Amino acid sequence: MQKNYFYLIELQYLGFRYHGWQRQPGVKTIQEMVERTLKFILQEKPFKILGASRTDAMVSASQAAFELFLQEAEDPDQLLATLNENLPSDIRAERIEAVDKSFNVIQHAKLKEYLYLFSFGAKNHPFAAPFITYIQQDLDIELMKEGAILFQGKHNFREYCYKPNEGTQFEREIMTSEISENDVLTANFFPDQSFVYRVSGTGFMRNQIRLFMGRLFRLGKHEIGLQEIRDSLESPSTSPEYFIAPASGLTLNKMVFKK
Repeated sequence: MQKNYFYLIELQYLGFRYHGWQRQPGVKTIQEMVERTLKFILQEKPFKILGASRTDAMVSASQAAFELFLQEAEDPDQLLATLNENLPSDIRAERIEAVDKSFNVIQHAKLKEYLYLFSFGAKNHPFAAPFITYIQQDLDIELMKEGAILFQGKHNFREYCYKPNEGTQFEREIMTSEISENDVLTANFFPDQSFVYRVSGTGFMRNQIRLFMGRLFRLGKHEIGLQEIRDSLESPSTSPEYFIAPASGLTLNKMVFKK
């Protein structure tokens, strides 16, 4: 009987020039580049991969992950070095670990943490565009902080899933939801002041975090109040207006797995 081998691979990437993780016809994706590289370095040995999180177009990752399935064993350290030698410069494999057949990269994801960086006021240096969303209008940051906390806990997030599929489970728990000044990612071309929205949970629905952020931006502009956010969680509309924040400020920051 054929013996199979399983590897958990942690990955970092700048998503600005990619159309998300998942392979799609006619566009460049992270999955496509990873599979193309693996096909080259494994010299046509059969393999499959399974991603832990399908990030949107232009979304980056500091710690994404996928599972690699092989029919022949590979040395993790050598595979890591060879993979990084051949991946494009905006994708890096950070760590490779052998796991057993009971491990599932989707089912064993214990926590996912995302960061959303944003600024307002004076327009940013163009080099900041892949990392920080710029809002032209002034934002009431203290009010946005109050709004962010409302998402924390167990709620029906029906209004925060873009075009849900039949059977989507809207009841979810958000472990962390908070806004603070950005001290996570800095560069000399960043604005003097920027902010970060930190949100974590076991899993997220389609565009959920960007919909959180879109609602918080409306709150910060005083277009809505805190009660509108409370209402969206207590009595969610089945046909909501979608305010989806730009993708380029969003980063998958951390994943924690049950072993």
